[in-house]
Amino acid sequence: MIADTFRVEPASWQHDQADLRAVREQVFIVEQAIPADEEWDVFDERARHVIARDDAGRPIGTGRLLPPRPASGDEDAPVAAAPASIGRMAVLPEWRGHGVGAAIMRVLLEQARALGYPEIELHAQTHAIPFYATLGFEAYGEEFDECGIPHRMMRRALDPPAAREPAPLPPHAQARLLAAQDSAQARAAIAELLAEARHEVMIYTRDLDPALLDVAAALDELRRVALSGRHARIRVIIHDARAPLVAGHRLLALAQRLSSTFELRTPTDERDQQYPSAFVLNDRHGYFFRPLGSRPDGDGATHAPGRHGQLRALFDQVWERSAPSDELRRLAF
Repeated sequence: MIADTFRVEPASWQHDQADLRAVREQVFIVEQAIPADEEWDVFDERARHVIARDDAGRPIGTGRLLPPRPASGDEDAPVAAAPASIGRMAVLPEWRGHGVGAAIMRVLLEQARALGYPEIELHAQTHAIPFYATLGFEAYGEEFDECGIPHRMMRRALDPPAAREPAPLPPHAQARLLAAQDSAQARAAIAELLAEARHEVMIYTRDLDPALLDVAAALDELRRVALSGRHARIRVIIHDARAPLVAGHRLLALAQRLSSTFELRTPTDERDQQYPSAFVLNDRHGYFFRPLGSRPDGDGATHAPGRHGQLRALFDQVWERSAPSDELRRLAF
């Protein structure tokens, strides 16, 4: 017997690939004998992944969400050739029947709804059709073969977020998910994450992201955290401080006024200088991660201890290898 204690949280292919692959290799390649070259595809890098972990942090289940596919590869096409889809649903054998698959599906559906997708489809192995039906999916079309396994198409319409309250998640999946595809959504996600912070914030950024951080909502929350008491601490790792200094970034002005709370450093190690991503962490296990720091799109959660712990460890390692830049020294950081 195993305890029904697990958590479900967002994952990224860049940082969680080993754990995601471990589950899928066991379920699809070993158990179902699917060829490896058919299991792995180019879509993993652009998909939104979800991972389930047991109480020791070991991966036990996975799933992914793919955005709508444009017609003929035209990213600007007004109508998608196919709706968003969920796939690569896998749960280790010993964890089946414990609610893991349903929890993963509910998190993926919440992500899809938050992104405004009107419909979700999936390729269901025929034995799993009753499971997906309990989650509101309906089968359509003829049965077809995929990797030697019979499948049917299934789909489900999604109500807009404002139309009704999302279906309640199980206790281990209560975190609010943060998703952004443009600057406005990224600003909202960061503002929500900062609003959840009590005394500590960590920011890893290339140029202080003026479109995301030099805005009233973020600055007000950072000021609140900085004034929250003697345990307040805001650390910022910034690759290049010159541009925000020249532009008069207001976060730098705030940090100068509250210099006992703010600490800013610049990476000096070449491997850190090549790091392409950006993220924000708070002290309540919340994070917002952007795979490319030059773009606003990203995802996160208000409470994801596993992913938060990974990013926190990375931040602390880079922090120890970093130092105040010449530009920041002039501001007495």
